[in-house]
Order: sequence, then C-alpha cells, then structure tokens
Amino acid sequence: MNQHNPIRTGYSACPHDCPSTCALEIDISGGRIGRVRGSKDNSYTAGVICAKVARYAERANHPDRLTQPLRRTGPKGSGAFEPIGWDEALDTIAARFRAAEATHGPEAVWPYYYAGTMGLVMRDGINRLTHAKGYSRFFSTICINPAWSGFLAGTGRLAGPDPREMAKSDLVVIWGTNPVSTQINVMAHATRARKERGARIAVVDVYRSPTMEQADIPVLIRPGTDGALACAVMHVLFRDGMADRDYLARYTDDPVGLEAHLADRTPEWAAAITGLPAEEIVAFAHAIGATPRTFIRAGYGFTRSRNGAVNMHAVTCIPAVSGAWRHEGGGVFHTNGAIFGWNKQLIEGTGGPAPSARMLDQSRIGAILCGEAEVLGGGPPVTAMLIQNTNPVSVAPEQDKVRAGVAREDLFVAVHEQFMTETALYADIVLPATMFTEHDDIYQGGGNQYVIAGPKLVEAPGECRSNHEVICALAERLGAEHEGFTLSAREIADRTLQASKRGSFAELEEKRFIDVQPDFGTAHYGRGFNWSDGKFRFKPNWPKVPYAAPAKFGPVADMPEWPDHWGVIEEATAEYPFRLVTAPARSFLNSTFTETPGSLAREKRPELLIHPQDAAALGIASGDVVRVESARGGVELHARLFDGLRRGVVVAESIWPNRTHRGGRGINTLTGADPVAPVGGAAFHDNRVRIVREAAAASG
Repeated sequence: MNQHNPIRTGYSACPHDCPSTCALEIDISGGRIGRVRGSKDNSYTAGVICAKVARYAERANHPDRLTQPLRRTGPKGSGAFEPIGWDEALDTIAARFRAAEATHGPEAVWPYYYAGTMGLVMRDGINRLTHAKGYSRFFSTICINPAWSGFLAGTGRLAGPDPREMAKSDLVVIWGTNPVSTQINVMAHATRARKERGARIAVVDVYRSPTMEQADIPVLIRPGTDGALACAVMHVLFRDGMADRDYLARYTDDPVGLEAHLADRTPEWAAAITGLPAEEIVAFAHAIGATPRTFIRAGYGFTRSRNGAVNMHAVTCIPAVSGAWRHEGGGVFHTNGAIFGWNKQLIEGTGGPAPSARMLDQSRIGAILCGEAEVLGGGPPVTAMLIQNTNPVSVAPEQDKVRAGVAREDLFVAVHEQFMTETALYADIVLPATMFTEHDDIYQGGGNQYVIAGPKLVEAPGECRSNHEVICALAERLGAEHEGFTLSAREIADRTLQASKRGSFAELEEKRFIDVQPDFGTAHYGRGFNWSDGKFRFKPNWPKVPYAAPAKFGPVADMPEWPDHWGVIEEATAEYPFRLVTAPARSFLNSTFTETPGSLAREKRPELLIHPQDAAALGIASGDVVRVESARGGVELHARLFDGLRRGVVVAESIWPNRTHRGGRGINTLTGADPVAPVGGAAFHDNRVRIVREAAAASG
C-alpha cells in the first residue's frame, strides 16, 4: 500500500445496460478508482462480476476521455473540433434550441437518450427538460418493447419468481440469452444449482454461444422460431400426461382451447420450422415435464425479431401448462420492473397536465432525421437535439439513414459524452460527461430485486459535468421552470426514494442496497395473475396489452390468437439466402468498452460466424473478408468458420465502431427499423442477407 495514497473501498452499482445491475466494491486511491469487485454481501451479485467491469479503471482513467467542451470546426463527422468554455458551449446550445423553437415550434427540438447509464437521476432527468419546454418526447423502443409486451400478455405484470431461486431449481432453462457474455450472475446461480442439487442446465439459442457450451441440454434452433419450439413443448406436455391440469383449471383462461390449438403443433411440425430434430424437442419437453422445479430464465435476444412479442408469450405459457409456478425454483423470470414502485415525478418533471407534444420513436431516428412524414407525426422537422447516454450512429438500425440524418447542415446536435463516439463526431458541440463513480445516483435491478446506492466516490477529471448539471444549466438559460432544476442530484435521489417509500439516500448509502423482493405467493402469482379474473392469458388481447405506448405499432391485427409460430420474420429468399443475428460480444456492451485496450484485445476484429459447409459452397475460407448485404446496405467483416449454427444462419457478435469495418459501415447498416407489433421496437436479430466473398480484399 502506498503510504501517501492509501486505498479505501467505495460502494456503488454497475451503471450499464445489463439486467445484473451488480453491487460493486471499488478500490480508490489518489482520487482515482482501481480494482472493481462484485459485492459478496449482495446475495444476487454474490461476489461475481464480468471481466469488463472488473477492468473499469481502464475505462475511467483512459487517456482519451473527453475532459473539456468542444466546438466543431470542420465538416460533420470529420473529427475537427476546438476547445471552448462551458459558458460558451451552453449558451450556444440554448441559442440554437431557441432558434429552432422560433422557426418551427418547440417540437423541432428532440432530446434523445438511452441507457449508457441506468441511474434513475442521470438517465431520466433529461425528460424534465423535455416536459418543461414542450419539446418532442422520446418513445423508448430500441431494446425492451417486444420482450416486455410479450411477457405482460400472459401475466399482466412485469415480474416473476425471485431470480435467486435459480440456485434452488432442478432444471434451469436459459432461453434466448447468453449470460456467460452478457449477465454472468445468471450463470453463477445456475451453476450453483448444478453443483449443490445436481440440476441440469438447458440453453435455447440460435448458435453455440459460450453459454450453450456449458449446457447439459443444448437446444439449437433457427432465429425467430422460438414460438414454434414452445408450442411443440406444450403439445408434448399435454400429449404425454405431463400437463398440470389442476393448475390449468385454477389459474389459466382457456386450457381446453389451448390443448385443441396445440393438437397439430407436433414436434415434427416444429422441427421443420426450427431445424431442431423432433426427438430433441421431445426430450427437451420431457425434461421440463418431469422436473417440477423448472426455472425458465427468458432473455431479450429471442424477442428482437418481428415476432418477438409472440415468442416471449409462448415461452411464458410453458410453466402455466406444466404447473412449475407452484414450486420454489420454478416458473419463468424475465425482469422485475413492476416490484420497485418508483415515484419519478421529480426526476422526470411529470405530475402536472399530460404533455401534448408528439412522441418520436427512438428506433426510427434515421427516418425522423431524414424528414420522412410517416414518422414525424404531422409535426415539424427535427432541427435541434441534445443526445445523452447513447450512440445512435453506431447502435440504431438503418445506419445509412442515421448517418444521412445527423450529417444535415440544418440540424444542430449537442452530444454529452465520455468519449469521442461516432455520434459525437457529428456533433456541433461536444460536452464532457462524468462516469458513475463521479456523481450521485440510485439504481434498480433488472435481473434482480435490489435498489442500490450509487454515491459520488471521486472527482471527475478535467471539466466533466454530470447529466443533471447539464440539464439544469440549460434549463436556466432556456427559462424552463421546475423544482428539480434547483436541486442537486443527491437531493433528487433522496426525495425520490422517500416519495417511493424506500427511505432516504443517506439510509440507502449506509445499507448500500435494499432487497424489495415480494413474498413467494406474490412472486409466483399464487393469488392469481394480474388480471381481473386472476387467470394467465393463453389468449392475449394484443391491442390492449398493458404497456405504456403512444399507440400500437406493426401488424397488430394479424397477431395470432394463441401461442404460435408467427411467420412475419424476414425469411431467407433466393436473393438473400441467409438469416443474420447480431449478437452481443463478451467484452463489449453495445458500443461501450469498445475504447478499452483489454476489451479490444479480447474481441480482436469484427467477424462473421458462418457454417463451414455454407462457407465452402461460397468459396469462403476462414479469415476472408466478406461483404454482407441486406436490402438496407452492406458491411464488410472477416469470416470465421463455425459449426455451432444451423445451415443458413450467420452471426456477427458485437457492435464494433463503424470505423473498424472496411468501408466505415457498421453492422446496424443491415438492420431494419420497422416497428415490431404490438408496441414497437427494432428487430435487430431478424435480417435476411446475402454474403459475397471480397476476393480483392482477402488480405485486408
């Protein structure tokens, strides 16, 4: 230990867009963070965190962090900037916002954000400025909508069994997610069940992911066919006497109708759709039917498809047929959003009259900035933006449209960021942002049941300011009035906790985290599901799924009446014979950590996983540069031969920066922004593509 800089321990929460929301212990010395560990005292984190967050000091202390405000001096995207002072930067933003409002009205300004931090104050405070000024509102669609609407369709409530019950299960089914790469704590609890109880782990996915490599029961299917698999599983449960008919009669809406509907959803029917042999479907169904304590951990990945909500609903139907909800270590868990009961009126500036400004779809930013009338809601063009906590020039779908939109000379963009992201390169003003240890905030678990304190632990480098400070400073210049603009982040966190009946911030900071998990009966719907009759819905009313959205989106009228395979996905064609999934990488988190040496060294380069037989048919060898094309554009990657796929399926892991691809176009060039029914969302893993070997570029 350095006597001049002794090490102390600070406590916080991982701020990133991951359901684990790990409770952290952080070494601090000389005003900088060092080693980061998972809290052993937190029963969900249980001392386990992912490698990229364990190396967080590499990111927080990175020499390329933005530390002063910048003004663009060259063409958009050129990276030509000069330093300016904070007052000049904020005055410029306010003047351009006022000019946009004077020309087209307040809806011409669109504050845009997402989940670069999951802290409630820093993430959601931008909405306070939106509401106070009457700017265009932000409809969040890029991640959760298909998954959440599908889960709500059956249960009526966004909650499930205690996720720690995975360790008490006899069969853990990890469906449509890769927790070895994306939420390591799921694997920690599942492997504990294996070690202590002899439990088996089943993994349903579209490629042999690092998680599937650890499975006792690997279930490898084609993308977008999860609904078919779920229906065949339920068919077998009914057919082979494994359905819990007492539970069905007491807790579900129409089990007789469901059984009749599933009569021809046989394993052979599903095999033709999923690519999974019928005998493997039967074995998987028997494993579920013979194991009362079957815990299904349903992820997000399998819902990022045009039939994603239907797929999620079908999967949630399985424990209602098997009766697994009755048992500790049984049921289905996706996320715990409904248990926290937040009152965020002070954070978001709500509580008054309902806002009348239009709501613009996050996922359709490309079409919006290109001025397409359909997505502008009859309102004016967007001519000014403030972007916090997200990097749409990398992560949003229809990238060619996004880049064309942000490159408009009549569009003013201010980006508040930690690094010079590809979105920041298109900004007129770039503001340096704090990281999670440099400001006060509060966090809630997604994959767990904890409220966690995130107090300020160190001073930010240079001139970095928090999201809250920037919003308040702009509000003052713009004449926006709300009590929240006069309070510190800590004061807002404190009052939000108290309004939500969670104590004070000081109390939370002392405890570090609080467990808000409901009792067993509530979590397992033992007193009924969240509908007036208490019955799980096998027959959901899709137009009335209880999801807060400005409207219904996509072909809602065509959604199936029962759980089913809904064939609205981008099936392969003669012109585009492959199905592409853009899966997460282990060492990146969306476009975060793409700047850290440790993550870059582990991921190496953008690659396309392709089955060796498919590669041979195209004359592609491992390491060749290939061009992958959809109807929306093309992107270049290096081929990697990989036999853990169904033929005709390809996978590109991670969102690499666009600049790392030859030609400067990233993977989301290929993805569509058309909204998923019933409440929107982008189908990132639902793309038909063709693959061309770039012979002239094979050495690139």
